[in-house]
Amino acid sequence: MTTVRFSLTTEVPPHRFINALTDFSDRRPSWWPNLDPQCFQVHAVGPTTAEVTEGATFAGGIWERGTYDWSTPGTVRFTVEESNAFAAGSFWEYQVSPDGGGSLIEVTVRRVPRTNKARLVALLLSVFGRRVFRNDLQRTLTLLAGTTEIQGGSR
Repeated sequence: MTTVRFSLTTEVPPHRFINALTDFSDRRPSWWPNLDPQCFQVHAVGPTTAEVTEGATFAGGIWERGTYDWSTPGTVRFTVEESNAFAAGSFWEYQVSPDGGGSLIEVTVRRVPRTNKARLVALLLSVFGRRVFRNDLQRTLTLLAGTTEIQGGSR
């Protein structure tokens, strides 16, 4: 099991960031450049949850089907149910709080590998994960800083 934690501050207000995390429309891959649009599929969206499949081309392609839950204010968590690499129960969690006019974003990523490819990826994440995930998130925040409002929980 590999756990990566990091935090950063941004000028993007909490509601805008959370709305981007919970935007399950066709715009989602534009907010999250590391998502492969061909792997993105929405299965169901409710008032505070969504079941989706997402993936990236990294390491020859990794996809995950799971549930986003934003029922706890300031927290969005994606829990893996099925994946071609990681075990059920792996997760991403974002805790977002106000910081001046922007946000403090605390991220925890826990990966439980179930394949040899995932074991290699987990090893790489233990060394480079914080930097990679932080850079990916910074790209998203740069995109969000230049936008108008985003409708979260949408499909």
